[in-house]
Amino acid sequence: MLVATESFDRISQQTLYFSNVQVPEMSTGNAKTDLKASNEVFIGKKPLMTYVTATLVQLANEPTVIIKARGKSITRAVDVAQIIVKRMDTLGYKISQVKIGSDVVKSDDGRTRNVSTIEISVSREK
Repeated sequence: MLVATESFDRISQQTLYFSNVQVPEMSTGNAKTDLKASNEVFIGKKPLMTYVTATLVQLANEPTVIIKARGKSITRAVDVAQIIVKRMDTLGYKISQVKIGSDVVKSDDGRTRNVSTIEISVSREK
């Protein structure tokens, strides 16, 4: 769960302070690979600008951020990446790599289903 407290300054624009950022756990059964990298943003059902802001915060600290999504959230992940690259063009970000794939997920009724996934790498231009 992403918790944001909003602070309004009459002179400056809205600033979001993030605390207690948690991401959904995707366990593979291996403790070494189950650790979440600090440069990953998982896209879910929250408002679009929440993920844009979270990605920009990560880009301030890391040279590359990976935006990850699966299923119906893929379109939202593409929107997040495009907002960062197109609307924040003065900051100099670019999409460096896009990976697509699928995960096999077991549904509630016991069937296995393929769910599409995407990983979009956004980095600073040099």
